[in-house]
Amino acid sequence: MSSAPVRTVFFLSDFGTQDEFVGVVHAVIAARAPGTTVIDLTHHIPPFDVRAGSHTLVRAVPHLGSGVVLGVVDPGVGTERRAIGVQVTPIAGGRLYFVGPDNGLLVAAAEAAAESPIGFAVELERDVVPPERGSTFDGRDLFGPAAAALCAGTRLAALGDEIDPDSLVRIIGGVVEQGRLHDGRHCLRAEVTWVDRFGNIQLAATVADARVAGLPRSGNVELLARLESGPARPDDLPRSLVPDGVELRCVDAFGELAPAEFGVLVDANGHLAVVAGEASAAHWLNVDAGELLVLAW
Repeated sequence: MSSAPVRTVFFLSDFGTQDEFVGVVHAVIAARAPGTTVIDLTHHIPPFDVRAGSHTLVRAVPHLGSGVVLGVVDPGVGTERRAIGVQVTPIAGGRLYFVGPDNGLLVAAAEAAAESPIGFAVELERDVVPPERGSTFDGRDLFGPAAAALCAGTRLAALGDEIDPDSLVRIIGGVVEQGRLHDGRHCLRAEVTWVDRFGNIQLAATVADARVAGLPRSGNVELLARLESGPARPDDLPRSLVPDGVELRCVDAFGELAPAEFGVLVDANGHLAVVAGEASAAHWLNVDAGELLVLAW
């Protein structure tokens, strides 16, 4: 069974580029679907960090055309976790497939691409692994060949048995809460979803969340280390945010900040971000993904 092929693979992994893993997957795709273009989104997802990989794909999918998203961040490789293929119709048209482990890596991006729930998914059928080779490289042995098959025109339905999309593993979205502090100020509490190469701290809160909460677009807000959820205790302080409070200037662009001045802006992906002028905000605040920050005004 075949259909009009897609010709592009968008490849993301935590493989890094020091070893041969990425190149081997490229070679498998080239051998099975000659002429396919492979675009490396990134191979520097922190090892085993499925959540980081999921957030990265969500940021990327608005800019992808038709093709196959090949995602491999797979701490469960070789276990009974499912291998899946998903098909969606992006709002811009065309076809977009997602191939990878069923561990939450793919679902949010697939639904974001279509702006609707997933309608069709399969559990990929696995070839028998030769006895002289282990089962710890599904990027080479399962996901890469599946992506190549789709690029060669094979229908997704021919690669495995259909499964209920509601059964797919999903990652809980980042924390976003609004309210008031004990001193009466408004606040927005948000999870850090990403720290980029420049040390910019992306929050789960979007520009829409900020608008609903009433976060000012000019002037200053305070970044609080102390959580206001109850009596002061040592564990009320996030483990890594050092200062008791930091003033952030609300800006529209990085260049509006003086060197090392802290600010908050709406980033290129429509999320709030804590930044510093020509410096790493994450370094100076000692913040990493997964932590909770509180903006108060």
